[in-house]
This record gives sequence, structure tokens and C-alpha cells, in this order.
Amino acid sequence: MKTSIKRLALLLLASTVWTLVGTSCRTVRGFGQDVEHVGGHIERASR
Repeated sequence: MKTSIKRLALLLLASTVWTLVGTSCRTVRGFGQDVEHVGGHIERASR
């Protein structure tokens, strides 16, 4: 029973990530902008 719960949780997590990625990065250009944005946050946090 625990195995099926783990599989269900993994499936739910994977579908959530896939949905977030699919809706936030619709193009390669958008993906590049997202990566650039995250990089800026990392640089500011490291100061």
C-alpha cells in the first residue's frame, strides 16, 4: 500500500512540475529570460 501512495505522490509532483514549466516557459526565449531572472536573484543573494 505504501508503494502505491509513493507512486501517486510522485505522479502528482511530476504533473505539477510539468504544468508549471509548461505554463511559465512557453518559448525558448521565455525560458532564457526565466534563467536570466533567476541568475540575477542568485547574484544579489550572494553579495
